[in-house]
Amino acid sequence: MKIFTRKRVVLAISLLIISGVGFTYFSSPRKDKLEEPKYRTALVEQGNITQTVTASGTLNPVALINVGSQVSGTVIELNADFNDRVKKGQVLLKLDPTIFNAQIKQSMASVASAEASKKLAIANYERNLKLVAQNYVSGVTLEQSKREVDVADANHKLASAQLDRVRADLENSIIRSPIDGVIIKRTIDLGQTVAASFQTPNLFQIARDLTKMQIDTSVSEADVGALKTGLPARFVVDAYPDREFDASLRQFRLAATVLQNVVTYNVVLDVDNKDELLKPGMTAQVRLVVGSRQNVLRIPTAALRFKLSDKDIAEKEKKEKKASKQASASESAAVVASKPEPEDDIGFRSKNEITRSFKVYKLDSKNEAQPVDIKIGISNFRYTEVLSGDLKLADKVIIRSLEKLAADN
Repeated sequence: MKIFTRKRVVLAISLLIISGVGFTYFSSPRKDKLEEPKYRTALVEQGNITQTVTASGTLNPVALINVGSQVSGTVIELNADFNDRVKKGQVLLKLDPTIFNAQIKQSMASVASAEASKKLAIANYERNLKLVAQNYVSGVTLEQSKREVDVADANHKLASAQLDRVRADLENSIIRSPIDGVIIKRTIDLGQTVAASFQTPNLFQIARDLTKMQIDTSVSEADVGALKTGLPARFVVDAYPDREFDASLRQFRLAATVLQNVVTYNVVLDVDNKDELLKPGMTAQVRLVVGSRQNVLRIPTAALRFKLSDKDIAEKEKKEKKASKQASASESAAVVASKPEPEDDIGFRSKNEITRSFKVYKLDSKNEAQPVDIKIGISNFRYTEVLSGDLKLADKVIIRSLEKLAADN
């Protein structure tokens, strides 16, 4: 009986020990268990990057001529309309010549009167010249007759000039095309009166050649440093949304445009429009290729914008303080007493060294965010080139916090 009781006691004690050990094992936190991932990441990889500058512009003919009138009158003949192809010297319209013909007749009469006065003055001068030689008239009379000849000659020249002017007005009443081209715009109709009193009215707009066009764009001042003549570009227009057209940068104009403190520059691109699909006035969405790299180390551009939240910073500082307490006092003193090297102080760096320097975060083996300083090359909205830094292929860089993503949803 005593043996049986002793066995029961030993068995009960063993069960208690096993239960305690099991409870302690399963209830205690696993130190080697990794934390759940808190970030969305992307791999560092090798690939191609193309950097572009985007702009919006308007398609225009390379040469656009405004045809006006120097004289006033009523349109009695209209020989050109929208989209007509015209040749240089072709008559576009005629103004009523009645007034001009009357002015010509009046001027011709003035010329004839001036000629008669001039002949009379010359005859008087020649007669007085003979009389002076015979001492019948004085020298003063001869001088007066010479002056009359000069005045008559001047009046004749003035009348002739007025005749030339009214003849030119008659010629200008016939509006001709100054170039070979296509009429883009017409602002006059048959029977309408053209008034050219204060400024020259624009009657027609003629494009020289629609197979060669240009795009006038406005580029931000932040992007003009990468522009140079001959850069390739591609653009789309709303009329052909499924097709891209080629262009090239022809001219960067130095005159800046400032609108609400935003500075832009006009950039002109050449466009080959041999099919004449593109029309003047269309809006073009342009992409200028300013840089291209092949087979380089790249990361998502979103990684450059990621910043640790206040909560993550607090947890990181807490872990760093705990780790620092485990360091020896002498080592801590040595770290505090050490002075930073000049290159560690941003104040000693040149502008070129810091403008392309960024801090990104990568995940370590414990799924914790570790900051990495990198220098970048060209960039676009998807990828950024990594020139230097502690990043290698297959590293995981953080692009967004999953906690923030869950809060947004």
